[in-house]
Amino acid sequence: MSKSISRRTFIKNGLRTLATVTGLSVGGGYYAHNLEPKWLEIKHNFISHPLIPKGFDGMKMIQFSDTHLGFQFQLSDLQAIVEKINQMDPDIVLFTGDLMDEPNKYNAQNEIPPVLNQLKAPLGKFSIFGNHDHGGYGSEIYRDIMEKSNFTMLQNNSARVSLLSAEEIFLTGVDDAMLGKPDFEKALSGIPKGGFAIMLSHAPDLADISSTYDIHYQISGHSHGGQVQIPLIGALVTPPYAEKYTEGTFDLGSLTLHVNRGLGTTRLPYRFLSRPELTIYELRAE
Repeated sequence: MSKSISRRTFIKNGLRTLATVTGLSVGGGYYAHNLEPKWLEIKHNFISHPLIPKGFDGMKMIQFSDTHLGFQFQLSDLQAIVEKINQMDPDIVLFTGDLMDEPNKYNAQNEIPPVLNQLKAPLGKFSIFGNHDHGGYGSEIYRDIMEKSNFTMLQNNSARVSLLSAEEIFLTGVDDAMLGKPDFEKALSGIPKGGFAIMLSHAPDLADISSTYDIHYQISGHSHGGQVQIPLIGALVTPPYAEKYTEGTFDLGSLTLHVNRGLGTTRLPYRFLSRPELTIYELRAE
């Protein structure tokens, strides 16, 4: 027959359990607020396709996204990311939206271009609009900052990336799906048939539309990977247009999609099981 538990032992065990749960909660909160948001992951993706010209074999693009300056991510963090990107010696730099969390309330707007201008990319720097770039009457603020930072804005238009050999690939970008007006027909109008095309779309779920066009790869952000993920459940919250494709690489038949988890946070200053990400894309000519 088992012993009965005394009132004192019961209270003692209860307090010990409460202390353990509280400790784990506090420890987890500290990790999610102070550690994981700074624990950068660098992913390396290879883009292989018959339409990639031989001269582009080995060409390197680096994507950064969703900095949300002014919330948890600060200018000093941006400076560190710029230095990290330069160390990896990219040919092209891509920014896929949400530079500032609230553009019209961010007081250090003039300090951003001197930092972004340090990025070195001999074949160009390209950017698109995210929903936060349009939000808070920020559209022109964001455009002005990126143009002063020598980024080419892709808002329903395309750009040709060419080599001295006359070989070329095409980067195209659509406007944000939430607060902008994405126009695929307009974005792709300057790309000749048979040209290798990479789509920049802040919203990853637009990949289902991209896959109906002659687009071969889509690069997106927006989701933050859910920002907080619960084991066995998944992302706690996913924003509109990032509910189907939340993070990672997806094979959609003729189109490949990669969703970058971004660098900053929004709404809640936490990341859990969703580390900030830089993505390297290396082209391979088949």
